[in-house]
Amino acid sequence: MGAAELRVVGRPLTERAPAKVNLSLHIVGRRADGYHELQSLVAFAGTGDLLSLSPGPALTLMTDGPTAGVAGPDADNLVLRAAGHLAALLPGLKAGAFRLTKRLPVAAGLGGGSSDAAAALRLLARLNGLSLEDERVRESARRTGADVPVCVGARARIMSGIGHDLSAPVALPPLYVVLVNPGVALETKRVFAEIGLTPGDNVGFGPPVDIEASVSRADLLARLRRARNDMEDAAVVLAPVVGHVLAVLAAAPGCRLARMSGSGATCFALFETCHAAARAARVIRRDHPGWWVKPTVLR
Repeated sequence: MGAAELRVVGRPLTERAPAKVNLSLHIVGRRADGYHELQSLVAFAGTGDLLSLSPGPALTLMTDGPTAGVAGPDADNLVLRAAGHLAALLPGLKAGAFRLTKRLPVAAGLGGGSSDAAAALRLLARLNGLSLEDERVRESARRTGADVPVCVGARARIMSGIGHDLSAPVALPPLYVVLVNPGVALETKRVFAEIGLTPGDNVGFGPPVDIEASVSRADLLARLRRARNDMEDAAVVLAPVVGHVLAVLAAAPGCRLARMSGSGATCFALFETCHAAARAARVIRRDHPGWWVKPTVLR
């Protein structure tokens, strides 16, 4: 192999790791094994982390970016965990040096770590000539975390069970959104503990709202208003600032819906136009300079 070919092989591959937003999140109950069963309509934002892979003999990870300092040690990162699972299922896996640029808040209800892990699996699949539908890729995603399977394809879907049961992609219209995180980390297990379901419990919060595979913006907003996030009340108890964020978003001119994403503390508001979302983001950023505020689009 010539020197020019070697340079091509070593060129970094890159993948975006978009934020995952739970437009709805309904808790069905808690299974006998302790896992919570959910149903959630998820979509992916135009903002997120960035992951690159430089092919090489050693599997390594370097993390940088504005939120890298609170992301925890690299050795515990889900990127390496996902790569390790795939390597165990595929002896001789070609890998290399990962570089993760963290931009999303951590423990924020945006699936940042899960999306990073999914991006790692996409990069490794590209490097090794694997389909994302390859069962070894899918199993690696399941082993890495409950939210990782839906993040691999990064397309709007309804996820259910413990997160591994996925619907066909949902053709959502573009949704203009403002994401706001007040700088408070909320661990999912703390929020579930506050809800306090014991194994075998069913919540009885009411049936989830059906979302069709293709839906207009007006119909989608009407259905989402009838939906909910069953973790929101518990999150507000643990971090009252979440309630303040929701109130600020709901009061923004043009807001059509304000809700928490995942287990929090990030909340979102949907707007009719990108201009309305941008205006709201500017005002919120001005009035709350310590908050992470990001206008973006969900597709």
